[in-house]
Amino acid sequence: MKNFEFRNPTKIIFGKGTEKEVGKECARYAKKVLLHYGAGSVIRSGLLDKVKKSLEEAQVEYVELGGVKPNPRISLVREAIELCKKEEVGFILAVGGGSVIDSAKAAAMGIKYDGDVWDLYAKKAEPVGAVGVGVVLTIPAAGSESSNSSVLSNEEEGLKRSCDSDDIYPKFSILNPEITYTMPRYQIACGCVDIMAHIMERYFTQTPNNGVSDRMAEALLKNMIHFAPKALAEPENYDYRAEIMWNGTLAHNNLINCGRQADWASHPIEHELSAEYDMAHGGGLAIIYPAFMKYVYRQRLPQFIRFATEVWGVEYDRDDAEATAYEGIVRLEAFFRSLGLPTRLEDAGIEADDAKLHFLAKRCDRNELGKVGHFVELETEDVEAIYHLAKKEG
Repeated sequence: MKNFEFRNPTKIIFGKGTEKEVGKECARYAKKVLLHYGAGSVIRSGLLDKVKKSLEEAQVEYVELGGVKPNPRISLVREAIELCKKEEVGFILAVGGGSVIDSAKAAAMGIKYDGDVWDLYAKKAEPVGAVGVGVVLTIPAAGSESSNSSVLSNEEEGLKRSCDSDDIYPKFSILNPEITYTMPRYQIACGCVDIMAHIMERYFTQTPNNGVSDRMAEALLKNMIHFAPKALAEPENYDYRAEIMWNGTLAHNNLINCGRQADWASHPIEHELSAEYDMAHGGGLAIIYPAFMKYVYRQRLPQFIRFATEVWGVEYDRDDAEATAYEGIVRLEAFFRSLGLPTRLEDAGIEADDAKLHFLAKRCDRNELGKVGHFVELETEDVEAIYHLAKKEG
């Protein structure tokens, strides 16, 4: 187990009707806020009106900026920054899922940064603070409601990149599972895969001797395997939606990251797909994660055997350890398909030739060592091979 420091300052307000408390919470931080949201569902469901009413009752002024899209765009973030400066906004309230929250976090940093906020995502500069961010969560998925990370797309450059800063932990996050009832089934399914991917990015590690985090990760994965199908089958079952919503927060609040080096290979590999084809992040992960596993499992066989036996209940085959490990990957892929998600590029309608896959692999974001990931450090040709595995059966 590695040395670590753990801090998560986000106040979680969980349960039925908790969105009514948003005005009181915002009033702790500012007299005027930016109300940031997407489109459609928050308006149709009446949630936005409830949030506005709560702000008005708490005597918190607000200005609005909607229109956040999946894979949030730098162009709207720049607009948000200018609006906040013009209106002297001191706090940003994100009403939505991961895309809205990440957009709000980017704007919060951009207000404090004397330059173009994309510099922070392109690793040309470090964040220098942020105004406060609050959240009313509408979909369990990204875990951004209690994380110190944000992912942003630059539509002009065709890039999707992340930025981490402790300044962008939300001050509070309101999680009411009832709010998720009206979300489309496909979005919830994508969210479930995103949650599982966040756990697996931390579970697969070269760091030995961390049984606490190993077992927490396994428990969270098994909980998703049990409740995700139920939550999709009965969209207005509060208990099922509560399970996956809280699971999503725990998957990405860095608790299971303590004392270990996380991988973070599959996320940047998928980011290239969603940046290029504007697909749902969870749908891309359903394609990439099994392909990644098939490419690396022989190099880290003991961990994949444990994943198969402890998470999926695969019986260990003493005569063929590799078959045991591979069966865990097969079951993961089948589970993603059972949720109605693509597990091949062609399933998602993506026709990418060899030149395109090489381009995406070469463009893929690197870590501080110039590699993709830490569990198995991948070069461009490795990433390209993973894209090819994602393209075909086998």
